[in-house]
Amino acid sequence: MQKKVFQLLVDNTSGVLSRISGLFSRRGYNIETITAGVTADPRFTRITIVASGDDEILEQIEKQVAKLEDVRDIKELKPAESVYRELALVKVRVDAAQRQGVIAVADIFRAKIVDVHAECLTIELTGNLDKIDAFIGLLEGYEILELARTGIVGLGRGIKNVTYLD
Repeated sequence: MQKKVFQLLVDNTSGVLSRISGLFSRRGYNIETITAGVTADPRFTRITIVASGDDEILEQIEKQVAKLEDVRDIKELKPAESVYRELALVKVRVDAAQRQGVIAVADIFRAKIVDVHAECLTIELTGNLDKIDAFIGLLEGYEILELARTGIVGLGRGIKNVTYLD
């Protein structure tokens, strides 16, 4: 099993995300992460999907998604030719003695403390998948109360793969 990151440009219409995710569920394909947001042109939404499967399944996913009516463009975002980021919010239980240790780990990763309470800290971290996973790994000695991750968003590097829609 391998993973691929697909970037879709779709019409910004109601139900488009449901139709795309429905295709995956009907065919039994796995979505690792899915993110969506309006582009600079409000007529279009950019959707980033991380899917897993063997080469044949991933090729079928790309072809079948491309056939959907709302899909204007689909491309694979290859790691060497793209920039990926993910946002994580992590709420960690800390007492007064532990607080500085967690803050020091957050500083190493250039994370931000976005909420402070007597019993916990909420930390915001942006980066690639490995950075987020490494940060969470270093918090293993602490109790993570809550964790929210956005999933990958990505863009191709440079200008050569920009899609222009009329």
